[in-house]
Amino acid sequence: MLVLEGAETIGGGCRSAELTLPGFVHDVCSAVHPLAAASPFFAELPLAEHGLRWIHPDAPLAHPLDDGTAVVLERSVATTAATLGAEGGNWRRLVEPFVEQWNEFFRSVLAPIVRPPRHPLVLSRFGRLATLPATALARHRLAGDRSRALFAGLAAHAGRPLDRPFTAAFGLVLGVGAHAVGWPIAHSGSQRIVDALSVELARHGGGVRTNHVVSSMANVPAARVVLFDVAPSALERIAGARFPERYRAVLRSFRHGAGVFKVDMALDGPIPWTAPECARAVTVHLGGTMEEIAQAMAVVARGGHAERPFVLLVQPTLFDPGRAPEGRHVAWAYCHVPNGSTVDMTGRIAAQIERFAPGFRDRVLASHVMGPADLERHNPNCVGGDIACGAHEGLHLFTGPALRPGPYTTPSERLFLCSAATPPGPGVHGMPGYHAAGAALRRLRVPG
Repeated sequence: MLVLEGAETIGGGCRSAELTLPGFVHDVCSAVHPLAAASPFFAELPLAEHGLRWIHPDAPLAHPLDDGTAVVLERSVATTAATLGAEGGNWRRLVEPFVEQWNEFFRSVLAPIVRPPRHPLVLSRFGRLATLPATALARHRLAGDRSRALFAGLAAHAGRPLDRPFTAAFGLVLGVGAHAVGWPIAHSGSQRIVDALSVELARHGGGVRTNHVVSSMANVPAARVVLFDVAPSALERIAGARFPERYRAVLRSFRHGAGVFKVDMALDGPIPWTAPECARAVTVHLGGTMEEIAQAMAVVARGGHAERPFVLLVQPTLFDPGRAPEGRHVAWAYCHVPNGSTVDMTGRIAAQIERFAPGFRDRVLASHVMGPADLERHNPNCVGGDIACGAHEGLHLFTGPALRPGPYTTPSERLFLCSAATPPGPGVHGMPGYHAAGAALRRLRVPG
C-alpha cells in the first residue's frame, strides 16, 4: 500500500506545528478527539505502542454564561445531572440510554447504511431524535436555559443553523460521547495520531510519499484499486475522464458547508476565566444561551458574520504543559463564517473570550490566524474553509455525494472515495477509509 501526500508532512487536518513563537506547539486544525478515542478502527490498532497517548481533562467541556457561572459536561451522567439541578433529570433521560448502550450505539452511528443495522432498536431510538432540529429537541426534551445552552453548543459543531433537521444528531453524538469515552487530546499534539498511524502502516509493509501532488490520474502509480481522500470536486478534476458525465455533474455540484476562521495564540499565562470551572476542561464553548448560539449560526447561513460568533476554544496546555515553555500556554479558537469569507474575525473571537475571561487580551504574546483561504491552502479538502468537507444535510449524511449502491464506490471499478464527504462524515476516526477499504476488498474478492 502506498499513500500519496501532496504536502511536505502527513496529516491533512491532523497536524501540529509552532505557529506563533518557538516552543509553542499548536494544533493546526483538529485538536480534541472524542471520535478518535471511540473509533472501532483505531481500537484495532496498537497505536499506544507507537507513541500515541490520550490525555483526559478533568471534564470534557465547559460552557460559561454571563452570570459568571459555567455549565460543565462531566464524564459522569449523574454528576452532570446533579450540577444542572432541576434541569438534570431531563438531561439524564436524554443521554443515559445511549451511554448505557454505547458500543452498540456508536458502531451503528458510524456504520454506512448499506445493509440492515446490527442494532436496530438502538438506531431507531437515536433516529427519532437525530432527525430533529437541535433547537426543537432542546425545547421539547430539556428543561431550562443551562441544559439547552449546553446542547446548542454541542450541536453547533455541525456548522449549520440549529433549526435545520438532523442538527440534533451532532449534539447527541458529541454529548453521549463525552460521557462514554471523554473528549481527550493527544499528548504533545494531534500530529502524534498521524505519526502513530504511519508507523502502523509501515509495520504492514506500506509507505507514504510526501510532496506528491495528484492533479490527474497520470500522477497515480499503477494499482489494482485507488482510494481518494479528497473533496468530490477534486475527484472530478483528477479522475473525471473515467466517469460518465452524469456522475461528474454530481461531483461538481457537491455542496460545501460554512467556512471557519481560526486563531492560535501564545499566552503568558492561563486564560483568566470568570467561572473557575472552565479551567477543568480542555474545550470551552463561548456563545451564551441557546438563542444566541442559534442566532449566530443563522447569520452565517444567510451569508453574514455574527457580531458575537459562537466560538469553540481549546486550552490544551492546562493538561499538556509540554506544548509551551514553562508557565506559558497556547490557545486554539475558531468560529464559523460563510464559505470563502475574507472577513477578519480575530477581534470578534477575542471579544467573545474577553466576555467570559476579562483580561484575556493582556495575556496574548502572539497570534496566528487562518481564514478560509488559508485553511484550503493548508488542506485542499477544506474547500472555502469548510473543515467538514461538505454541508452534510439530508440524504448526503448517509449516501455521500451520490446515491449509489455503496457510498464509497464510483462508476469506475477500481476508484473509490473515502474522504469526510462520505459516511460517517467528519472527525478524526478513520471510518470512511475503513469502510472504503472494505468495499475495495470486496470488489477484489479478498476475504474480510
